[in-house]
Amino acid sequence: MKKALVILLALAMVLSLAACGSAPAAPAEEPAAAEDKVYTVGICQLVKHVALDAATQGFKDALTEALGDKVEFVEQIAANDIPTCATIANGFVSDKVDLILANATPALQAAVAATDSIPILGTSVTEYGVALHIDGFNGTVGGNVSGTSDLAPLDQQAAMILELFPDVKKVGIVYCSAEANSVYQSDVVKGELQKAGVTVTVYTFADSNDVAAVTATACDENDVLYIPTDNTAASCTEAINNVAEPAGVPIIAGEEGICAGCGVATLSINYYDLGVTTGKMAAKILTGESNISEMPIEYFPDPVKKYNPAICEALGITVPEDYVAIG
Repeated sequence: MKKALVILLALAMVLSLAACGSAPAAPAEEPAAAEDKVYTVGICQLVKHVALDAATQGFKDALTEALGDKVEFVEQIAANDIPTCATIANGFVSDKVDLILANATPALQAAVAATDSIPILGTSVTEYGVALHIDGFNGTVGGNVSGTSDLAPLDQQAAMILELFPDVKKVGIVYCSAEANSVYQSDVVKGELQKAGVTVTVYTFADSNDVAAVTATACDENDVLYIPTDNTAASCTEAINNVAEPAGVPIIAGEEGICAGCGVATLSINYYDLGVTTGKMAAKILTGESNISEMPIEYFPDPVKKYNPAICEALGITVPEDYVAIG
């Protein structure tokens, strides 16, 4: 009996080993290779106008050049409505995008409020410390935020006013009161002009509905107007020019898009190139080459003096030879 039991156990072991040999276990599935990852980038742009459009295009071109078909864009325009920026940003968070481009200050503020984990890059943002209420801002936001700034040197912008209009007595600064970066620019330029003995008056409009009326008042009371980099003003240049040019009041603008629509001159940065810089930053973040928390804000290095030939001719203004015509 015992001998039979031993034989049966031995036979069972042989059959078991044979079964294992004839049906090897399937290999474990390999995780998807990192190079197969397709990154989704959400773009929230405050409003359509030449400068912001150029920054978005430069960003997309640079990131596509770096990652090819491994990146896809979800692009949304907020139609200059701040609550819509929040809706767009929250949607990107819900969709778990890999990175958010916030084009203009309200878009940046909305994205920062929506997430502290998804990387956020700003562009066309003038002053990050002001926009994000950072005391003693040292050039690096930290956390999940970095980006590029469209700030041209404000002291040089004030100097441009004095260069083109050396006899100016009164300058009016016009901007949208809802834009914190415009307030910052206004304060700096106002201080520089006051040092030169110029009387400066600030005029603000709440939105596009009262821009023409505010511009008319400013023209009545001043020799020259200054409009900082301001998204609302940039979307209303035709309305501004329809008032200022007939009044014979020249406008110095904070950026080229505004100058092209209603200004005589500007200290210009290139928004497409600014977007390219932002796109290169995005590629480094998405591929793990750089840590966004350690990336300082980047600035356009060489602003150019530019002028608007049509409005200069209409107002009888001749600019120095080192100014470049806006094409």
